[in-house]
Amino acid sequence: MRRSKAAMPAQSGSNGSGNPVAAASSSSRLMPVSAKIELALSREIDEYAKAHGITRSRAAGQYLTIAREALRGRDGVAAGKAEEILEALEGVRTVVELLGPPSFGLMRLLSHWATQSGGLKVSEDELLAELRTVAADEWEQVLSEAERELHEAMRKDRTEGRQ
Repeated sequence: MRRSKAAMPAQSGSNGSGNPVAAASSSSRLMPVSAKIELALSREIDEYAKAHGITRSRAAGQYLTIAREALRGRDGVAAGKAEEILEALEGVRTVVELLGPPSFGLMRLLSHWATQSGGLKVSEDELLAELRTVAADEWEQVLSEAERELHEAMRKDRTEGRQ
């Protein structure tokens, strides 16, 4: 009784079509693969190869590489990690809601008191505008530093995840 290829056990060193392939001597060696794909995808790969001046085989390999990266990226944030991030954001929101109004109120009071003493040659509105400008600049600096640290941490996590 003959067994079909689908019923045959997978062979070590197989190229997916049941034909044994020599073991790769390095991780950069290209390995042949056999796959059945939809006609539309086949045409798309052909068009890609023609547009980029590469072989159909190279085009298919590039498609698979891009697909691998997309699949890895899609799995980027696990559900548990997403919940953790959302909880952290909720904590930040709570802190901002607690600190924001008093900060703005403090700026208004300081500018009012400073102009009432008569020691300043500017109006309350001018002083308040200057306070807001300086506060906005400081806030932008803090945000850019935090964003840079976040990107560095994410890059480090991705690098450690690949090893």
